[in-house]
Formats: sequence, C-alpha cells, structure tokens
Amino acid sequence: MTPLDKLLPTTVVGSYSVPEWLGRMKSDFHHQRVGRATLREVYDIAIKAAIKDQERAGIDIVSDGELRRDNDIDYFLERMPGVEIPRLAKAYYFDYYDSIVRAPLAVDAAASLDLVADYRFTREQTDQPVRFAFTGPFSLAKRPRKEGFADPADVVLAFASILNREARTLAAAGATYLQIDEPFLAGYPDEVELAVRGINAVVEGVDANWALHICYGNRHARPSWEGHYDFLFPAVLDAHVDQLTLEFARKGYDDLELFRKHRPPFKLGLGVIDVKTVEIETPEEVASRIERGLHVVPAGNIMVNPDCGLRHLPWAVARAKLTAMSEGAALVRARLTGERLAVRS
Repeated sequence: MTPLDKLLPTTVVGSYSVPEWLGRMKSDFHHQRVGRATLREVYDIAIKAAIKDQERAGIDIVSDGELRRDNDIDYFLERMPGVEIPRLAKAYYFDYYDSIVRAPLAVDAAASLDLVADYRFTREQTDQPVRFAFTGPFSLAKRPRKEGFADPADVVLAFASILNREARTLAAAGATYLQIDEPFLAGYPDEVELAVRGINAVVEGVDANWALHICYGNRHARPSWEGHYDFLFPAVLDAHVDQLTLEFARKGYDDLELFRKHRPPFKLGLGVIDVKTVEIETPEEVASRIERGLHVVPAGNIMVNPDCGLRHLPWAVARAKLTAMSEGAALVRARLTGERLAVRS
C-alpha cells in the first residue's frame, strides 16, 4: 500500500528544524571559517537525524529537511545558469544573496542544478517515501535584479525550463512525490496567472505526484504577508498538479469554503500545525482541525501536513508537533474506519 492509499496520510512541507550549531556553522562557511567539505559532512549527519525524527514521529512521507539550503531561494539561484551573484558571502546564512539576471538570459541547455544528488542521498537513508521540494520559477524570478527585460515573464519561463529538466532527472531517479513551493506568490496576488504558467512548464512531461505549496511566507517564523487564498482562484484551477498544500492552522479555516465553492481538481494538503509558534498542539486539537477539513473535502482527498516548513522551530518542538500531527490523524482515521488505534512506542 502506498501512502496515497492510506486514509489521511501525513507528510511535511519541506524544511525541518535547523539546530543552532548548524546555523552557526552555515554562517561560518560564508565567513570562510569552515570549508565546504566539512559543511557537506555536517549536512549529511543533520539530514540523517532529521529523517529519523520524522520517522519516529510517525510521518508517512518524509523529507531531507532542506538542511543543505540556506533559505528558499539561494540554493537554486547560485546554481542557475544566467544568474550573476557578485558576492558569495553573507553576514548571516539565512540572508538572501544580491543577484542579477540580464537579457538575453544565457541558459545552458545542458546545465544541471544537481538536485538529484540530494534526492538520492535522502532515498538511501530511509524506507519511507520521500517528498522532494524545490522553489518554483515565479518566486525564484522575484529575487534577482532584472536588467534589459521587456517582459518579466521571460525570466519565470526560462527558470521553469531549467526546473523542468531537473524534475525529469528526479523522476528518472525514482522521485515519486515532488513539490513546487511558491513562497512569494501571496505577495503578488495579481500575478497568479503567470505563476501557474511557470508551474505548468515545470511539471510538463514529468510523471510524478505533484504538490503545489503556497503560504504567506515564513521568514524568521513570521508571515511576510496576510490575507486570504481567494486571490488564487480561479487561476490556480488550471495548475497541472495533484495537490494544493495550504496554510490554515495559523490563520483559521474559513478559506476551506474556497474548496467548497470551486471544487478544484486536486487534493488538499491541509495545514494543521502552526509553525510560527512554539506552542505544541495536542493530538485532539489536530484531530479537530482535520475534521474541519472533512466538512468540505472528502477524507480520500486530504493529506495532513504542517502549515509550512519547520525551519525556525527548536528541534524538540518540531518533533513534538509532528508527533501530535501523526497522532491526531490517527485519531480521525480510527473514528472514520472503526479500527482500533495502534499503540505507539
């Protein structure tokens, strides 16, 4: 049985808690106090620990915690052909690079971001299915300074072409669950149609279960924008994805009515864990949030996940929240099926 055959499967959005020592080492690397080889070894150790935490918490589809990435943008832009980064140094690892793209964008048809190496390492560490996420072309195109472009869509679609090649390589390597993150989209609600064009260009011809994650930002555990998801509709209905993963726990569940109104053709990734507070939800609170979703979306069309990544939470809090999420999903699953709850060790 695959996780998608399981009722209310649990997963993560992507990032996992960055321990203080790892954050310090990341910054030391940018100050040339730590070498790349040493940092790579430390990443391997941290990722193994992050996967083990997810497994022990009972997560059905795990991730690498995105611990190799400084933030949601730079890991991709520094590898993206045609992007200039004049200074590969930062005062603090989580800062964004200053970057430039110039027209015409020099895109190497053979270029690779080498994301498949990250996937393969994760795949070797666990028997659980792996969700592999990467930032989408719309958000990536928002960060660099653009010079000489009459149409900003050119950058989005050029980045989408590169990400499509990466996705094809990932799928060929066995990646089944792929996710596109568009963390900047909520800040540009009038550009959803362009974002969807980019998303569809990324997924074209790639045989995978695709999720699209859209939140209101998660910079230092604070939202970058506020609002409601009505800006996504109806344009997002044209996205060629299997699942739309949204933030609800922090902001409330009123936007579920959009799923009742529009009946989108994809499953709902239901955010039931607030990643912007260290307060740990109880399994019963999680179960109540899942049941709110069940008032609108059939159980077979819901996946259970945190609102966003867990990057900014202490590791013990992150693991406790995931454990509560798994146990809350199990409570609802037992109520729906009549099965007895398994006793977790």
